Amino acid sequence: MTGTFEYPPGATPLDGDERASLIPDHITTQGELNEWEQLNIAHGEAWANRQRQEILTEAFVRQLHRRMFGDTWKWAGEFRRSDKNVGVDWLKIAVELRNLLDDTRFQIERASYPPDEIAIRFHHRLVAIHPFPNGNGRHARLMADLLVQRLGRPRFTWGSDNLVDASDTRQQYITALRTADRHDMASLIAFARS
Repeated sequence: MTGTFEYPPGATPLDGDERASLIPDHITTQGELNEWEQLNIAHGEAWANRQRQEILTEAFVRQLHRRMFGDTWKWAGEFRRSDKNVGVDWLKIAVELRNLLDDTRFQIERASYPPDEIAIRFHHRLVAIHPFPNGNGRHARLMADLLVQRLGRPRFTWGSDNLVDASDTRQQYITALRTADRHDMASLIAFARS
């Protein structure tokens, strides 16, 4: 990409090596990148909706990211190899993800929370781990949608707006995530169903 990347509030900036891994060479603006990624994500979502395999595995988490971003980024589906402005230490991603997957399976088996809350707690922790160089929020929202549907509930609406661009809806989402950081899931659950 010959242009510059514009990051909305709360987005994870890419380093030079990550930016150099852009696959399409015709993209010159942030708007073109966003459109291209959205087409790629739509293909990934269609693939995910056809799957009947277990989704709470590292292999599925990585494959979904690859399907969502594999036509855009060479590193799609690969864990990040550097620390970012958010997320766990990059060396701890695999362990933290395994803990999240195990904890979520336990919550489901024990019915520890209602289905919406299980899926939102999963989403929140997956965003906090931030396993990939970029696309973590979009990936975590789709994972939560898939999970809540498997638990018998309709997918979330996530404020019924585009959360990629800077907007009031994106700010509400980020505020709800920060409230969840303080162990209060109510705002994030309400936002996900708004």
